[in-house]
Amino acid sequence: MTSLDFWTIMPEAALALFTLVALLLGSFTGKDAQGRTILWLTVVALLVAAFAIGRGWHGGFGTAAGGQAFFGMFIDDGFARFAKIVILLSAAAVLGMSVDYLTRHGMMRYELPLLVVLAVIGMMVMVSAGDLLTLYMGLELQSLALYVVAALRRDSVRSSEAGLKYFVLGSLSSGMLLYGASLVYGFSGTTNLAAIAGAVSGGELPIGLLFGMVFLLVGLAFKVSAVPFHMWTPDVYEGSPTPVTAFFATAPKVAAMAMLARLMFAGFGNVVGDWTQIIALLAVLSMFLGSIAGIGQRDIKRLMAYSSISHMGFALVGLAAGTVVGVEAMLLYMAIYAVMGVGAFAFILAMERNGRAVTALDDLNLLARTEPLKAAAMLVLLFSLAGVPPFLGFFAKFAVLSAAVDAGLGWLAVLGVIASVIGAFYYLRIVYYMYFGTARDGVLTTRMGGFQWAALVGSAAIMTLGAVTMLGVDDAAGRAAAALVAAQPAVADPVAVATAHVD
Repeated sequence: MTSLDFWTIMPEAALALFTLVALLLGSFTGKDAQGRTILWLTVVALLVAAFAIGRGWHGGFGTAAGGQAFFGMFIDDGFARFAKIVILLSAAAVLGMSVDYLTRHGMMRYELPLLVVLAVIGMMVMVSAGDLLTLYMGLELQSLALYVVAALRRDSVRSSEAGLKYFVLGSLSSGMLLYGASLVYGFSGTTNLAAIAGAVSGGELPIGLLFGMVFLLVGLAFKVSAVPFHMWTPDVYEGSPTPVTAFFATAPKVAAMAMLARLMFAGFGNVVGDWTQIIALLAVLSMFLGSIAGIGQRDIKRLMAYSSISHMGFALVGLAAGTVVGVEAMLLYMAIYAVMGVGAFAFILAMERNGRAVTALDDLNLLARTEPLKAAAMLVLLFSLAGVPPFLGFFAKFAVLSAAVDAGLGWLAVLGVIASVIGAFYYLRIVYYMYFGTARDGVLTTRMGGFQWAALVGSAAIMTLGAVTMLGVDDAAGRAAAALVAAQPAVADPVAVATAHVD
């Protein structure tokens, strides 16, 4: 262990130190007095960390070669940096646009931004995990923080119920993941991903490792809300405070998909055919259930939960391709989805009727008459979520479907197109309500602060202008995908890695 190990984990360590200092500040100065200050300091800390990672350690952002720490248990490569930047920017945007909502509803407590930072640190560890133990540590740090923020509104039965459901089902998924990790260790003799890849270098997966891989996939499928492990998502999205729901819908999804990609390529990259079948099945089920079940939803937060399930299905289509192009398409899709999620929830956070926060779809009736600019921005985001050209969401779906076709999974691409057409119904229904709905008593207002305005209009502008240049995200995603696949070892010696751990 050298000083280079600690330099490699500097972003995570710096954020952890910031959290400890801010916790002391909040504890000694009063919970409510410093809530707003700590939140904005947290936003700045997240943006600084994203900028520092973008500048890059050990060769710069997007390079295939990256630093490793603690005997390969922590990997700092272009793939990890891309995912971390998306995670950090998403978390900063969600916190910034939630200030007015938290203030109006008496929820401006200093604990919320600090719990978000702890969850973000866990996500950053997850996407850099080179070992099953590191993966589990990051996953649990993220999960424990998210369990608490889901139940943050203690005076709300629905919020408490959301936190409890998330905790119980999350514990079950963690148990499955741990059982899978124990099987993998028992049959490969190591928890290091590179060494696991060496244990299956013959191209055939032993039955014990196959079962271990399946249990690992089950545990991670829960984190990305993939069907049939999605049951927690609608209730948690609906019951959690809206700023927390906005966070759930963005950064954790990016982290879980990136972690899934690293586990499959770094640990089981020599047996692609064994796991792409499972992921393809999860993708089909998620796309169709999310598209069909969302049709009957009358609450916009619950609808966004099913929308999230469907979109994770499309991201899994890219991963199911099992190629560099597929990983690139998945990363591009997740980055675009995070921007769309931030913009959509900036709008949802502002919805009020007669001074009371509302989330029913019927409350959007004829919004375009009173709030034409906000309705237009939301229309762009909804069209992009539906995959309507020429908005950026169309190119995200096109990328993952093209990757599937190139990998010989034309049937999966066809099913994806069908699911996309079905899901477009509930996005277009919201547009119909905003422009052609029936007038109701009381006027829906959308109270937005400056940051919320920037999030809504900025994300809509990105969905429109990004279709022309992709804003360079496609190139960055391509370099990140190449970094992940290029680092995949053809053969690794489990005994050597295990000995290095002991030394």
